Amino acid sequence: MTDVRAFYGRWARLYDRLATLPGVKSWRRAAARDLELGPGETVVEMGCGTGANLPHLRAGVGPEGRVVGLDVTREMLDRARGRGDADLLQGDATRPPLAGAVDGLLGCFVVAMFTDPRSVVDEWCGLVAPGQRVALLHFTRSQRPWTWPIDALYRAFVWASSTDKRQTGVADSHDRRVDAAYDHLADRTTDYRERRLAGGYLRLASGRVE
Repeated sequence: MTDVRAFYGRWARLYDRLATLPGVKSWRRAAARDLELGPGETVVEMGCGTGANLPHLRAGVGPEGRVVGLDVTREMLDRARGRGDADLLQGDATRPPLAGAVDGLLGCFVVAMFTDPRSVVDEWCGLVAPGQRVALLHFTRSQRPWTWPIDALYRAFVWASSTDKRQTGVADSHDRRVDAAYDHLADRTTDYRERRLAGGYLRLASGRVE
């Protein structure tokens, strides 16, 4: 966890610039919309980073709702302040310091960081009230035939964003963890929906907790 804090603390400014690019906003808006939030509800984002999703979550719950952003890195949370009128918490998304059920949960570009993403997704589903939704948004290798020429660029991007560059097969390990998280969300929920964005390099999925 120390490596994660140090890595994202060092790159918080650059991450914020990338996270708020105009094209990225539509993906984040789509993820928030898939939670099907209503006015007055409570929604939490695990690994909120610099808060790029928080305004979209706020739009879903309205001024009377509650938005909670959780991140392990203080420098990320410093940049998230003032975005989306949210309660910001510093903590570990694998052991979130939350009590009581919430009405929606979003994990954006975070599940590949976990050594056991299935158990993390299970923990997150346990925090959400029955009938409410969990959504995941993450980058992964595209399955479309025409994307193979840029596969090397994808692998370089995954390596650059990894907090552990000493491991072999960084991109393959990343994709396996993403697959595990999404497969378990599908197993753990009903009304599971998934679609690909950005030429297939983004997976957006959501499911309803029973």
